[in-house]
Amino acid sequence: MIDLYFAATPNGWKATIMLEECGLPYRVVPVNIGAGEQFAPDFLAISPNNRIPAIVDSAPADGGEPISVFESGAILLYLAQKSGRFLPADPRGRIAATEWLMWQMGGLGPMLGQNGHFRLYAPEPIPYAVDRYAREADRLYGVLDRQLARTGAYVAGAAYTIADIACFPWIITHKAQGIDMARFPHVARWFAKLRERPGVKAGTAVGRMARPEEISADTKRTLMGIGR
Repeated sequence: MIDLYFAATPNGWKATIMLEECGLPYRVVPVNIGAGEQFAPDFLAISPNNRIPAIVDSAPADGGEPISVFESGAILLYLAQKSGRFLPADPRGRIAATEWLMWQMGGLGPMLGQNGHFRLYAPEPIPYAVDRYAREADRLYGVLDRQLARTGAYVAGAAYTIADIACFPWIITHKAQGIDMARFPHVARWFAKLRERPGVKAGTAVGRMARPEEISADTKRTLMGIGR
């Protein structure tokens, strides 16, 4: 059994999609990030960067003590190795999937996160920041669109991999990001295809009912360090 420390965010949904796609048994341990539960000592022992998701695998492949893993990209790699799925065995396919996983972790996620922050949550408009991150979000969508045009199928090539699982939850936020999907037809085609996968549907359904429609001032202060 795998314990998944989770909140309903794009990074959290990476883990639930992967677990559903792999058919691995798991138990959701909710982490109320708006209330600051990610700073609790017990959670920090598992996830020292005080971010979700994190997992604890009580039945690791080596038969030893439970293994904890933090950072969503590391979790995807760990689960791919555990299940033998969604990470190609051939060296070229493996490096392509790993490259695009790292691209999502280092670029797509952080930049869309900043874009969303300054568009939606900053206490006052900062035109330079809004423009900067909107442009970067647009650029990254363009990178992904060109890659999908080249492969004609999935992010890292002909096979569905952890690269797709990493990117998909962030593309869910395209409307809030101010992205016109009509400008990125290959991303739109890929997104429509993936959202019909049973594992993706099940994974992104986790936690949705618990998400508040509006974020309170106290939650904003806890999550983002911004004023009441």
